[in-house]
Amino acid sequence: MIDNICKFLAETFPTDFASWLLGEPINFTKLEPSELSVEPIRADSVIFLKSLRMILHIEFQTDPNKNIPFRMTDYLLRLHRQFPDREIYQVVIYLTPSESTLVYQTTFNLGGLSHQFNVIRLWEQPTEIFQQFQGLLPFATLSQTDNPEETLRQVAQQIEKISDKQVQSNVAASTAIISGIALNKEIIQRLLRSEIMKESVIYQEILLEGLTEGEARGLAKGEAKGEANASNKIALNMLRSNMSIELVAQFTGLTLKQVQKLQKLSTKQPKSPKSTKTKRQKASPLGESPKS
Repeated sequence: MIDNICKFLAETFPTDFASWLLGEPINFTKLEPSELSVEPIRADSVIFLKSLRMILHIEFQTDPNKNIPFRMTDYLLRLHRQFPDREIYQVVIYLTPSESTLVYQTTFNLGGLSHQFNVIRLWEQPTEIFQQFQGLLPFATLSQTDNPEETLRQVAQQIEKISDKQVQSNVAASTAIISGIALNKEIIQRLLRSEIMKESVIYQEILLEGLTEGEARGLAKGEAKGEANASNKIALNMLRSNMSIELVAQFTGLTLKQVQKLQKLSTKQPKSPKSTKTKRQKASPLGESPKS
């Protein structure tokens, strides 16, 4: 889910990211992986943005990854093949503090081939940077702050002042999820209003996925109706994304006991048709075929 949220923010607020990463508010648009001539592309975690003169390639990482140098070089060559006249700026953004040497790697060398890319460790970035732009607010608690809780309180106050309700709800929901890396769920629940987040496209996407997956897996059996049924399906989908039961309760308005009950339900495997058929056959009298 963290990958999806980071990708959503970069694609929704490209100018904010350009101001941070490039020092100027370049107007980028989304570059679809299908526009590149070589497949496959790990579309779930790779973010490509393009302008008339530049391609911006962003990789968000929660953990150190030894494959990053090769992957950045691989994508550079793919991008250059398709857009030979455009400057390509690549950056890996590490979200979670780490002492691993991997988060300091910025080059790839193979024989005579040498490629250098950019790396940002969020915990070394000044907090003020992320408080200047709406699209960067969700990352503030992961920055170089001595008091993440106070930083989140300040971010919550800024979110309250966002006049566009859709933008406000999207930023609030993104902040709640990303801040979970640095803060416990109780603090997040206390400082961010859940009613704002429920209007976000993130929340609505969870709803849509929950409805689809819930019906496909047979986890919703018609016991609840209307809004209550929808909340259950949202909660089930969030639980499958390994979100804490506290945060699920905050998003859906369900009680902790209700979420815990759904958590147990989500782990149950549906009975296979084969086992059901066998049971019916055994119930039939000897020598008599079951009725169709």
